[in-house]
Amino acid sequence: MPFTLTMPKLSPTMEQGVIAKWHKKEGDKIESGDLILEITTDKATVEHNALDEGWIKKILVQENESATINQPIAILTADEGESIEGFEVNTPAPQADKASGVEEKPKEDPSSKKEKQEVQKSQSFNQPVFVPEPPLEKYSFPFPLTQREGKIPASPLAKKIAKERNLDLSSIKGSGPRGRIMSEDLDLAQNASVANFAQQSVPKELAGSYEEVAMSPVQQVVASRLQASKTFIPHFYLDQKIEVSNMVQTRRELSSQNIKVSYNDFVVRATALALREHPKVNSGFNSANQTLIRFKTVDISIAVSLEEGLITPILRYADYKNLGQLSTEIKKLAKKAREGTLAMEEFKGGSFTISNLGMYGITSLKPVINPPQAAILGVGGMEEILRLDEGQVKKGLQMTLTLAADHRAVNGEDGAKFLKTLKELLENPALLLI
Repeated sequence: MPFTLTMPKLSPTMEQGVIAKWHKKEGDKIESGDLILEITTDKATVEHNALDEGWIKKILVQENESATINQPIAILTADEGESIEGFEVNTPAPQADKASGVEEKPKEDPSSKKEKQEVQKSQSFNQPVFVPEPPLEKYSFPFPLTQREGKIPASPLAKKIAKERNLDLSSIKGSGPRGRIMSEDLDLAQNASVANFAQQSVPKELAGSYEEVAMSPVQQVVASRLQASKTFIPHFYLDQKIEVSNMVQTRRELSSQNIKVSYNDFVVRATALALREHPKVNSGFNSANQTLIRFKTVDISIAVSLEEGLITPILRYADYKNLGQLSTEIKKLAKKAREGTLAMEEFKGGSFTISNLGMYGITSLKPVINPPQAAILGVGGMEEILRLDEGQVKKGLQMTLTLAADHRAVNGEDGAKFLKTLKELLENPALLLI
């Protein structure tokens, strides 16, 4: 008898998935344990293996198409020669049996269930509606977009004023009869010079034209979580400027011995040690129970930017790892994140987040808290400064760190003490090598 393969639930908050790749095609036989397909969830791209054997007769959802949880994505038969003619595809109940190719729905742990409830709750309030305006059907440029040839029609007064003010008559459009330029048109004229603004051709697109692009599952989850975070969490921000000339010199010396570490690795190492010393910053807030979370381990989430959104792989027990170990693990996790191969436990959880945009030349940033964590550190790039050293003015380098904290779990004094320790560690980088 024919049966269906349905979209499995691969994460606690997953509502739908996108077929990233089919590893089997119609007519293929699958056996228990075979890799059937890859699915992009709200968290990552996950491989899905067969639970039972059968023959794929028809694929219902193609690659790059989405399906909701338990929606049939393929029809299978137990025997190769069995027909599926007349077989009706019905959406199975949430608890699907093994014949459907889907594992029975696992019991959600309390934290995952509450997280899902909070996201749903945050989306239930009446949000304002923001929609784009339609493209402008009619628009007339106040100046010509193609170079005029021959004599430019203009009134004697307009010509006189243009000559006195050194204005380019070809750069404006006349409002008089048959496009004649009048004196009142000269307010839009450009200066006449060798380095004149180039004339542009008329654009093909209507003013205000746009296209709408569907969000991926990852983008949808990131968008809803960030919106809920910024809307419901009382953020406060603290900035701290760090003199990093010593850190730069230390990194240069390590590099000369073929030890490759990044500035971000220094920041992560210093942050881990500072969180150990200031555990109140290594906190969270359970909005379901309205209770404070005091994390007992320092597990730092590192924000990694993907084309479809953000993901935050986690450095577990970060305060127990040296600079080189952290550097190696960060590279490994970032690679897996970009390849979509992170395991669930590698990005779900964490006690504190670091977001670094310094490599893009950004001097500072105000990050959004990653709930249920209570704090996140924004890292900016380096700026050249003048500093006083033993009575002499010397050039130095400065970096701006910004702590965003949930005022329900962290107060200003806690944040200030944490940043003070972070400053001491980064300005004395030898402490980070032991």
